[in-house]
Amino acid sequence: MMRLVAFVFLYLFAFLPSNAKVIKVLAIGNSFSQDAVEQYLYELAAAQGDSLVIGNAYIGGCSIDTHYDNLLNDNPNYVYRKVVGGVKAVKNKVSLRAIIRDEQWDVISLQQASQLSGVASSYGNLPQLKRLVQSYTTNLHVQFVWHMTWAYAEDFSSDRYAPYDYDQRKMYSMIVSTMLNVLPTVGITRIIPSGIAIQLARYRLGDVLNRDGFHLSYTLGRYTAACTWCECLTGRIIDGNRYWPATVTEEEAVICQEAAHEAVFMQQSGRYMVF
Repeated sequence: MMRLVAFVFLYLFAFLPSNAKVIKVLAIGNSFSQDAVEQYLYELAAAQGDSLVIGNAYIGGCSIDTHYDNLLNDNPNYVYRKVVGGVKAVKNKVSLRAIIRDEQWDVISLQQASQLSGVASSYGNLPQLKRLVQSYTTNLHVQFVWHMTWAYAEDFSSDRYAPYDYDQRKMYSMIVSTMLNVLPTVGITRIIPSGIAIQLARYRLGDVLNRDGFHLSYTLGRYTAACTWCECLTGRIIDGNRYWPATVTEEEAVICQEAAHEAVFMQQSGRYMVF
């Protein structure tokens, strides 16, 4: 039996691309990280020969301050969503310390609650959060990245939109400005530009990438964000990837992939859309 298992393993390994990557990524986030990493991302990476272990430390609407407080006090307030082999497992009432220690994460992403994402004064605890997260990691070479979230739909009417005068372009510009001013001070240089990709996709698809004004649509919005994460994590150009869900047409998939690739290129070259 052991010989059979070994043979099967070697057979499968032989057909993996020689430069295939296995990457363990943890998002310390909220429903916006749920939108971005819990669906489509694993499948996109697998379609190009890479394998991801994906963790999401989830509390709806969670801010930098709340993450910091939870980690500092070891509060078991998280829903831990983990995707391994394309299968999602969910655990309730888990502490952030336990989630961080669960794997030797290669990449850990941080982000701000969406309504505060363009408010620079709300980032005061980001340096402390990053240092504390790093103190609990088991991988000395872990890389921190920033998940750039997206501006709300133009017709969104919630009070959480008020700091941006209910203006999508203003919210986008404030998010960009805050990132550029704050992230260098905490040593975060890698950005996953989901917010740019969503804005670019809106130009071609219309303002239809949200399901409720702020969360991403289950199809085009989430797929665009997943494409962006996939290219950033694996370093492989997402254009031409042959995976898309049945709810997305091939023409739409091409647009989403192109938006994601252009967003990554723009961010890496230091170019942001300015309104």
